[in-house]
Amino acid sequence: MKYLVAKFKIKASEDLMQVCKDLLADSAAEAGFESFEETEEGMEAYVQKELFDKEILDQNIKEFPIEGTEISYEIKEAEDKDWNQEWEDQGFEPICIDDQILIYDAKHPDLHPTTSPDHIEIGIEAKLAFGTGNHETTRMIVSSLMNMNLYKKRVLDCGCGTGILGIVASKLGAGDVVGYDIDEWSVENSKHNAQLNGVNNISVYFGNASVINHISGMFDVVLANINRNILLEDMNVFRSVMNDGSYLILSGFYVEDIPVLLEKAKELGLSEIERKSDNNWACLILKN
Repeated sequence: MKYLVAKFKIKASEDLMQVCKDLLADSAAEAGFESFEETEEGMEAYVQKELFDKEILDQNIKEFPIEGTEISYEIKEAEDKDWNQEWEDQGFEPICIDDQILIYDAKHPDLHPTTSPDHIEIGIEAKLAFGTGNHETTRMIVSSLMNMNLYKKRVLDCGCGTGILGIVASKLGAGDVVGYDIDEWSVENSKHNAQLNGVNNISVYFGNASVINHISGMFDVVLANINRNILLEDMNVFRSVMNDGSYLILSGFYVEDIPVLLEKAKELGLSEIERKSDNNWACLILKN
């Protein structure tokens, strides 16, 4: 997929600069941006080319809540390269979630801790795909899955990345798991990681939410760890394949985004069961 990089310059008093950066990140996220790096003058932010909403970004900057702040930006296509290569080469430390599931870097066995019979162990090789358990959103969804009865349930993973959430669901007893992603790398990576973990009840498709319309049957649990704008756009499609009494677990957004997502959920007849937050990232569990 192609990315754009925006270089933002912020003119504000020194004591307000950090607050301005945080607010700008929230505003840019509403316009589709998904990755941020602070700079001395402001920040750099990355967005998938097809998801960039310039109108929303410009409007949010125009209505920036801190008076006297000046924000400008330049945007261009990001260099087309393997942005994760250095991180992949270094590997990631094992992550233990709720002292039950241990996620480790299958590419770096030297980082694997001593095996414990008390843990469900999942090895992940991350190749240009999101989902190792390092991020707060992934951890919150995994934790939510561990508190659900998934035995023989049918699970849909929207934007599956490395396949980690579907693999966790399968290990926790799900009978059938379906995933999809708009990134071909992620589709192949999910299939590879499923095979790596001996999971054979996962099917993975290439495409966006329209793929769901071509999948037969309904689901008991739908997972979506995607940014706020896509969740709002696709939630009606998620709802269309949910069984009565099924669950929708959402993450990939900030605590401040909860009200607008709940408003959309209410329109679709979904009610909030639980919410979680970690470092201002949020997770919602909704029920049909």
